[in-house]
Amino acid sequence: MKTKNVILSSVVLFALMLISAAAFSQDKKEATIKIKTSAVCDQCKERIEKSLAFEKGVKTAVLDVDTKILTVTYNPSKTTPDDIRKAVSKLGYDADNIAKDKAAYAKLPSCCKKETGK
Repeated sequence: MKTKNVILSSVVLFALMLISAAAFSQDKKEATIKIKTSAVCDQCKERIEKSLAFEKGVKTAVLDVDTKILTVTYNPSKTTPDDIRKAVSKLGYDADNIAKDKAAYAKLPSCCKKETGK
């Protein structure tokens, strides 16, 4: 009887350790960042979301055109917030404190070039 209790306690303890380890590792595999952009239309939204889907470590990218806020979920062991901002900048859009790439901006459709007051 005593052996069964020891085994049961050991199994429960091991299960708790596994759950704790899984929860801890989950935190490291995913992070979210919000980036203020200069995007102005649905074409901007489509361009940014599709392009970021190909960036290493980016899991999801969703742009709210009304607020101009880009929400990106990413793997922090594969990319950084600055790398994500630079990727947005290379598309021709401001990304927080990183200015848009002027050559990329020049190639954007005219609807995407509306001045945003910046």
